[in-house]
Amino acid sequence: MNSENRQAPRRIAQAVINSLKGGVVPRVGLPYIAVGRKNEIEALLHDVDIISEGGASFRFIVGRYGSGKSFLLQTIRNYVMDRGFVVADADLSPERRLQGTRGQGLATYRELIGNLSTKTKPEGGALGLVLDRWISGLQTQAVNESGLTPGDPALTALVDKKIVAVTGAVSELVHGFEFARLLSAYYHAYVDGNDDLKARVLRWFRGEYALKREARDELGVNIIITDDDWYDYLKLFAVFFRMAGYAGLMIMIDELVNIYKIPNSITRQYNYEKMLTMYNDTLQGKAKYLGIIMSATPQAVEDKHRGIYSYEALRSRLAEGKFSRPGARDLLAPVIRLEPLTAEEMLILCEKLSAMHAGLYGYESR
Repeated sequence: MNSENRQAPRRIAQAVINSLKGGVVPRVGLPYIAVGRKNEIEALLHDVDIISEGGASFRFIVGRYGSGKSFLLQTIRNYVMDRGFVVADADLSPERRLQGTRGQGLATYRELIGNLSTKTKPEGGALGLVLDRWISGLQTQAVNESGLTPGDPALTALVDKKIVAVTGAVSELVHGFEFARLLSAYYHAYVDGNDDLKARVLRWFRGEYALKREARDELGVNIIITDDDWYDYLKLFAVFFRMAGYAGLMIMIDELVNIYKIPNSITRQYNYEKMLTMYNDTLQGKAKYLGIIMSATPQAVEDKHRGIYSYEALRSRLAEGKFSRPGARDLLAPVIRLEPLTAEEMLILCEKLSAMHAGLYGYESR
């Protein structure tokens, strides 16, 4: 992804300039303007290697407003998609939390699944594409192994066996049985050309069924994704994506400050409890092929009355150790703290943006 010496295409340059003018981080073209953060990127990409080998990771990116947290997240997002990962990202808000009494956790899950992206579909909404690619890949594999032609009943039976092997592995996990049944249902709908059933299965995977009765009547399953168990399904997706030919699943959650701002202390504690569950799962080996990166301001982390450190179990795990001190950053710790770009790095960034702007509008910068 070394793009620093190449001129950005006009389409990319326009998207970058428009995003920055609007005060948001561009989702494309970041390699053309990336400056600094070499050590932080290398540390996070070290995690990526572990995830692709069946491990899991959890990191916090901490920095003040404007320090580049969102930019770093988007940069890593592009890197991991190039490495064959499926990426899901979401910003928390008053309507989207990790846990809530009015479906705020489920709303976060829906946002993550809606933003599911791959290298070939980086703009989001890639779940249907991933499922179709998985089935097509199994069919191609069966043809190559057997020499049978498409449409042969024996080929269909062979593909069925491969589907069962995948769904069988997934069904051993928590909530995996119904998840596997729906994968099988999607496969048969794909083979039969039943677009209506495919749409219903996708709706279930996106967490859009509000009533168990509705899911039972339309799909024959007795459970739905809820505010309490949505994270379990992300772990299922991570394993499935690996079996579907991807390297794993990377989840990126920004704006943790919205948990810090929750006025009710009990509600905040429930959110931190969910965060602790996710943290423990990744570090204890209960999750596979899954990476989680969350970003927050220093106050949202360190405030012992409202922040993450107000939850003792998290504070004891995240507090900096003796290796993190001025001049000796511990980039293997769960918390990566961002310092502002140096004056030299800011100059380089301005030069890159100036050149991009000049190339877009057809004049030389001065």
